[in-house]
Amino acid sequence: MPFQNLSGDPEQEYFVDGVVEEIITAISRLPWLFVIARNSSFAYKGKSPDLRQVGRELGVRYVLEGSLRKAGNRVRITGQLIDTTTGAHIWADRFDGALDDIFELQDQVASSVVGAIEPKLRQSEIERARRKPTESLDAWDLYLRALALRYQYTEESMREAISLLERALAIDPSYAPAAALIGCCRLNQKAHSLGQVSDAEIGEAVRLARRAIEAGKDDRDALWMAAHALSFFTGEHVTAANVVDRALTLNPNSAHAWLVRGMISNMQERPDQAIAAVEYGMRLSPLDPLRRGFTIIMAVAHFAAGRYEEAIEWADRTLAAQPDYRQAMRIRAASCTYLGRIEEARSWLNRMLRFEPGLTIARVKASAPPFPPELLVRYLEGLRKAGLPEE
Repeated sequence: MPFQNLSGDPEQEYFVDGVVEEIITAISRLPWLFVIARNSSFAYKGKSPDLRQVGRELGVRYVLEGSLRKAGNRVRITGQLIDTTTGAHIWADRFDGALDDIFELQDQVASSVVGAIEPKLRQSEIERARRKPTESLDAWDLYLRALALRYQYTEESMREAISLLERALAIDPSYAPAAALIGCCRLNQKAHSLGQVSDAEIGEAVRLARRAIEAGKDDRDALWMAAHALSFFTGEHVTAANVVDRALTLNPNSAHAWLVRGMISNMQERPDQAIAAVEYGMRLSPLDPLRRGFTIIMAVAHFAAGRYEEAIEWADRTLAAQPDYRQAMRIRAASCTYLGRIEEARSWLNRMLRFEPGLTIARVKASAPPFPPELLVRYLEGLRKAGLPEE
């Protein structure tokens, strides 16, 4: 992780060193990454080495490098993440700030860098796993392939993802992330009407989520995914919130853990806390592959707070990313009815019915997240006013 001070100001050396220390510490909290220790990475400080050679010498696949420039009281830090096997740039960005509070700026830069590069690293690993021969796949590779399929949100992709995760658990029964991700896939199937999910499958998903929480006490990915499934399927929101808080203690820069914290806050009738959590997650990972997950939770939170214009705005952002996102269409239609825009609500209802012929209030209720009672009643009443039949 070679970062260089290009300001020409020796007094800023300790600032650069501090930023690098904070980034190393933050990245080291990602359990699926092997991070080279400070002393080894600092050996390249002030040099311009061939990064492919650095990769070979340190035995790493990725290198994060950067530089600092100073003008008066302002600093600009640039960073780029490079695949040492190909030389390809995976991510690059810059951060500007004032030196009024050096420690606060160090924390801010470290959080921004780690929040931004984590999804890029994961996507790069997914692509690597896709290129790997099928007979060479291990539990980690199978998990990554399943993760990519989950992002597709189709009935077929969810089935295939679960099949891969079951293979991963056959290889390593104690692999907590695979166990937890099965729960998330079942949740997606249920919430987005992506095929039938039996009571037995839900029971197994809950069992695996509990097992993942026990086995993955120090794996923040396993924790937030398991918490999500537990909250959705059992309504144990307090327990789930505690599990997510554990994940955030392990890694406060996990955008997805903040997303799930927001989801659970909605279920606990705390929409403003949900908004704050999701906004923080979006700042950490502004180009996240699960961006639509962040925007739909914002829509639900504003709907819960009775801010229907804002709910429509966030539902529209979700639909811009995924035009067939059913919950976004439902939130939008229900919000329109409470604003008196009945014709618009009916138009969105007709659009929903093109994706889900035969949809009824009963079916929406059966697949709805475990909303608080008042919120569920208001949500269903909004759809009822838009013209959705009872049965």
